[in-house]
Amino acid sequence: MIKLLAIVQIASAILLTVFILLQQRGAGLGGIFGGEGGVYRTKRGAEKIIFISTIILAVIFLATSILNIFIK
Repeated sequence: MIKLLAIVQIASAILLTVFILLQQRGAGLGGIFGGEGGVYRTKRGAEKIIFISTIILAVIFLATSILNIFIK
């Protein structure tokens, strides 16, 4: 059980890192020249899937970390 928990925690940590790095930044180089001026926009398509997956992976990582503390 402890090995499975460790594997899940490592996998979720790696995937969480990848999904965080895949997300786009709000202010890019276009912000220097006046573009992207604080316009509200909704997440669509792949951006929304990556955003929701990041939240789910963060919850899984937190849960496995807490379980790991209580089991050991």
